[in-house]
Amino acid sequence: MDAWLLEYLPILIFLGIAIAVSVIAIAASWLAGKQRPDPEKNAAYECGFDAFGDARSKFEVRFYLVAILFIIFDLEVAFLFPWAVTLGKIGLFGFWSMMVFLGVLTIGFIYEWRKGALEWE
Repeated sequence: MDAWLLEYLPILIFLGIAIAVSVIAIAASWLAGKQRPDPEKNAAYECGFDAFGDARSKFEVRFYLVAILFIIFDLEVAFLFPWAVTLGKIGLFGFWSMMVFLGVLTIGFIYEWRKGALEWE
């Protein structure tokens, strides 16, 4: 049990240092910065002019489609990197299972493309 816990010690040290550096940076920024807000600092900024309209307006569905496609292909990259690193160890089964995964994603991409989800009018 002790050997198992010692394997995680570098991760805990790294997390502790990361949290300490983050807290120190935020505290230093707060202490060094001027804390005197004025109306100009508190004003909403939107391309150099005052905001107009309702913030709860509806977006076109294409924004959501592009966001979903981005998430899908971003996750694909997140799966491809560890797969490529361990490809020599996982053998043919790992190779073909990733090919099936990429095939399903490719079919989904072709479907989206044919439906016109990627075209802006």
